[in-house]
Amino acid sequence: MKSKETPSSLIMIFGATGDLAKRKLFPSLYHLYRKGRLGNNFAVIGTARRPWTHEELKENVKDSVLTSIGKSENIDEFVSHFYYQAHDVKNTESYIELKKLADKLDEQYSLNGNRIFYLAMAPEFFGTIAEHLKTDGLNDTKGFKRLVIEKPFGHDLESAKTLNAQIRKAFNEEEIYRIDHYLGKAMVQNIEVIRFANALFEPLWNNRYISNIQITSSEVLGVEERARYYETSGALRDMVQNHMLQMVALLAMEPPIKLSTDEIRSEKVRVFRALRPIEGDHVKEYFVRGQYGSGQIDGKDVPAYRNELNVDPASNTETFVAGKLMIDNFRWAGVPFYIRTGKRMETKSTKIVIQFKDIPMNLYYNTDHQLAPNLLVIHIQPEEGITLHLNAKKSGQHMETTPVKLNFSNTSTHGINTPEAYEKLLDDCLRGDATNFAHWDEVALSWNFVDKISEVWENKTQTEFPNYASGTMGPKASDQLLEKDGFFWWPVTDLDIDNC
Repeated sequence: MKSKETPSSLIMIFGATGDLAKRKLFPSLYHLYRKGRLGNNFAVIGTARRPWTHEELKENVKDSVLTSIGKSENIDEFVSHFYYQAHDVKNTESYIELKKLADKLDEQYSLNGNRIFYLAMAPEFFGTIAEHLKTDGLNDTKGFKRLVIEKPFGHDLESAKTLNAQIRKAFNEEEIYRIDHYLGKAMVQNIEVIRFANALFEPLWNNRYISNIQITSSEVLGVEERARYYETSGALRDMVQNHMLQMVALLAMEPPIKLSTDEIRSEKVRVFRALRPIEGDHVKEYFVRGQYGSGQIDGKDVPAYRNELNVDPASNTETFVAGKLMIDNFRWAGVPFYIRTGKRMETKSTKIVIQFKDIPMNLYYNTDHQLAPNLLVIHIQPEEGITLHLNAKKSGQHMETTPVKLNFSNTSTHGINTPEAYEKLLDDCLRGDATNFAHWDEVALSWNFVDKISEVWENKTQTEFPNYASGTMGPKASDQLLEKDGFFWWPVTDLDIDNC
């Protein structure tokens, strides 16, 4: 369980000169420090290949915080806890020097041997670093030791197994924190509360009352500077294997017997086990892939994916995926979970739409002689909140209905933005709460599901790429995927939260 006490810890960031550390980790640690969630008994060692000094790292951290947050309260005191050491991840001598600095800081700040190793660098080094931490004695400590790993965790199931075997030589499963930053988002974590704390929803959360569930995660950006990575990944591995399937698991899981890490993870694993395998000729019936062409975003011309820097001009990499997932268990039999994610789409949005079944007989009518369906919309980003779509009587003499919306917005209600996902996850890691991190069983089962789709796509060239224009919501085949079931994608722009 999570500790309520402010922890003491030495945090080692491998890749401290990189973009992730500057944009996310340093500002998140500063937020925790200002809120008293970090205390004064902490130290951070940044490592990378660059020959920086302690002062150069401190200045970089200060610049990161000021650029991201614009605040400087206690900034000098905060950055005084940061230290730097140039490091070669393959060289034992580097780890020996790192251990000397770590032991010194452990004593200086009274850290009780508590250590967090954050690997904010290329995944091909994860296993190497973990093994060196073990063999060179850095995780031989009297306090806790925790390894935080960014995605991707492997490229497929076999590579994930190999990586996991390497890491498990140095750390137990309970000490491994696999980050999926979607699990740190406030409204993703709110899924459990919406379901399990409301008698209004949980009795209806099954195939008797829900017709379908839609999850959309769209981006307006292209691949930008990630083209080299994206060419070997694509949307299926980059988004579906982790973020999208994690949201499906939270929506579909059974109520845990208690809100503990093990029980919640256990119920999510049961969902992954119940996913209907999609393989061979069935892939084209359940999944659609796309690649963006040229188009306009915010009135500006943008290039096709194949014309982006570092992209193969004949690339077969998908930048869009839509799929129909079926969960073959008693609660969800017959209910499709539709997912779609893509780049260069019409708008940036992550939303979940739960569509309830129509009532058996329509006693009322509106101008279309048809009742609008009841929807529960969970807004994850960029806005955060909940919208419940109901029907009510229209003003006037006649018994006509009109759709109404009940809104809750995190941002407008509380007046401030909710905590950044990395801030929440770093806080959880410091306190030993692994609930919102992926367990190995979840990773393995999700790779097993995705690999069967990847195998079909990699062995069959998509001759119609590009098949959707930038600034749209994906290829037409995505719409047809739902149309054959009698549904349609709910437009995310029409489901935005009104000003509360």
